[in-house]
Amino acid sequence: MFRNACRLGVSALVAGALAVGAHAVSGSSEVRLQGAGATFPAPLYSRMVAEYQQLHPDVKIDYQANGSGAGIKAITEQTVDFAGSDAPMSAKEVEACGKDNVVQVPSCAGAVVPAYNVPGVTKELNFSGDVLAEIYLGRINKWNDAKLAALNAGVALPDLAITPVYRTDGSGTNFVWTNYLSTQSQEFTQSVGSGKEVKWPVGQGGKGNQGVAAVLQQTKGALGYVEQAYADQNKIAYGAVRNQAGKFVKASPAAVSVAAGVAAGSMEGTVLKANLWNQTGDGSYPIASFTYLIVYKDLKNVKSKEQAKALYDFLWWATHDGQKFATELDYAPLAPEALKKVEAALKEVKYQGAALNSTPK
Repeated sequence: MFRNACRLGVSALVAGALAVGAHAVSGSSEVRLQGAGATFPAPLYSRMVAEYQQLHPDVKIDYQANGSGAGIKAITEQTVDFAGSDAPMSAKEVEACGKDNVVQVPSCAGAVVPAYNVPGVTKELNFSGDVLAEIYLGRINKWNDAKLAALNAGVALPDLAITPVYRTDGSGTNFVWTNYLSTQSQEFTQSVGSGKEVKWPVGQGGKGNQGVAAVLQQTKGALGYVEQAYADQNKIAYGAVRNQAGKFVKASPAAVSVAAGVAAGSMEGTVLKANLWNQTGDGSYPIASFTYLIVYKDLKNVKSKEQAKALYDFLWWATHDGQKFATELDYAPLAPEALKKVEAALKEVKYQGAALNSTPK
């Protein structure tokens, strides 16, 4: 039933606040928590919290999937109890929350894929980072360009204009896509740069995954970028990408896990982050990222100890038992190397100076 719901896409899943359950901490009384942020993991978060609600119905959590930028803004202003972001917090954003007072942990990893609408082409297409960069710079503007043809031997590519499609909202998807392309093209780095929001020189914009998908579906010759989970659930065609080892790899949880396992060793402290794009390994998918959950190290923004315990319990469950739902929804679960770092960071979470690090049930 849930998989059928997922096929409706992220917009259907998060059309409003998601009422979900967490750990019962105070008998029959109800505890409420508020979260906001990344849309990328929304299908997984929806599944996690629905499952958790059946186990622990006494705590209600509203998670508004309104974008990574909105999530970081909300946690900074303390209008939510926790935030989600596909882009890790910058040093400036961390500082705005108070010195040494943020815990940021990955909750899973996933891929961003090059999606396309090329009528008459039924074979899965191959892409490379430098070619994708040239397309988004306007240097390659036809599907039968020699550079694209060289990557797709035997495919009859049409003499059709390419319309690059991009996200208009501040998003973690932009962050991942632009950071990857910046590793592939110095010109892209200098002309467009990387971040949650950039100024695109060509193409057509859409807000959110659903906006990009709408332009893709309505525009012959369009090329855009969306999360793999969203593309799969909505049956949007996307291609394989040549990785650092020179292999063409199509996005999958297994291919993202290869990148995540390599990157996990670089994560340190309580503000965990690591770049997954363009990692080594024959089977590594090159346009991937962790998505993160963010809370205050001392939960000064929650109203009670019961709320603090509930939040800690839910985060621990989501990064442990909740991981079993990741693969079936096209996300990569946390690798053992990453989970060790997550556990150490979460054990630093406190409420009014008191530890909350007893292992939840």
